[in-house]
Amino acid sequence: MKVLEDTSGIDRQSTDQEKIDNVTRRITEHGNYLRKRYPILQHQDALGAGVMVFSLVGMAVTGGLYIKGFIPGWMCIFINALLTSFIHEIEHDLIHRLYFRKQPLAHNAMMFFCWLARPGMPSPWLRRSLHFHHHKESGTDSDVEAWITTSGSPWGMLRLLKLMDGFVFGFLNAVFAPGWRQKVRLLGKIIRLNTPFGLLYWGCWYVFLGYHLYVWFGSIVGEEVNSSATTLAVMEVVNSVVVILIAPNLIRQFCLFFISSNMHYYGDVAPRNALQQTQVMNPWWLWPFQMFCFNFGSTHSIHHFVVRDPFYLRQMTAPYAHKVMAQAGVRFNDFGTYKRANRFSMDHSQTRSRG
Repeated sequence: MKVLEDTSGIDRQSTDQEKIDNVTRRITEHGNYLRKRYPILQHQDALGAGVMVFSLVGMAVTGGLYIKGFIPGWMCIFINALLTSFIHEIEHDLIHRLYFRKQPLAHNAMMFFCWLARPGMPSPWLRRSLHFHHHKESGTDSDVEAWITTSGSPWGMLRLLKLMDGFVFGFLNAVFAPGWRQKVRLLGKIIRLNTPFGLLYWGCWYVFLGYHLYVWFGSIVGEEVNSSATTLAVMEVVNSVVVILIAPNLIRQFCLFFISSNMHYYGDVAPRNALQQTQVMNPWWLWPFQMFCFNFGSTHSIHHFVVRDPFYLRQMTAPYAHKVMAQAGVRFNDFGTYKRANRFSMDHSQTRSRG
């Protein structure tokens, strides 16, 4: 139990790097202690694969119950949004090669199934390079992953809309970019990042919105909308895909991006300083968001110190890790970032968005 009790040494550290090393060592030791105490945690590959299979089967069963009329659409969306949050955690761990590291067939199969369950995101293989760079240069101008989740942008309606639909705003950024070369380059990048599943995902979503807005507007102006049998058949498929897959992912993505974009500092972070890269966000009133991103705000900072621990172990180490990180100076619930556009400095005011 020595690992649990000895947290006093951190206060005596004189430099940030010493504090970072101390926090990393203590959280790692606590993770090792938990692995010894609960032997099932040593079966990391099986646990990861089990969670993924449970989530995928759960989504399929819930979707089938919805199609057969046994459960309403809102229940299917709610359950599958919870299950996709598990899938995100599994994919994130896979990007760090935490499951089946020495078995590429099983590892890549898990990556592919995660991509199928979250088709609105770029492939996990493509995300790996962005994410590794995020860890190396977190919060700096070159941290593309943080910028994608709107970190560094002033808070307002535009940033909120970007969190809800990053695809259309990425497209608009490309359209309004200066010069044709820049426009073509950005448009090509958007298409490349979303091929093939993302294009189908977002296309299906916009067809759903367009059709139902058209029908709704017709009812407002008193004109009956007569759709062909083919259109109705297509929309039946589109409606099912939206309820089973797209709407759950949109809810999960918004909640994840809302939490992630506010807990990461951006723009004035010291290079490779984990004490400044993130904060812990865990007030009770954030639980409606935390529920759909697997308590991300409370545990993701731990990951910036100890990458090797899978998502479920971070949940278990959180109470101890929070004490250690707090003593080292990691901030908790710094909601001033809303006014400071994610800047670490308390004296910083809103700045212009990067795009």
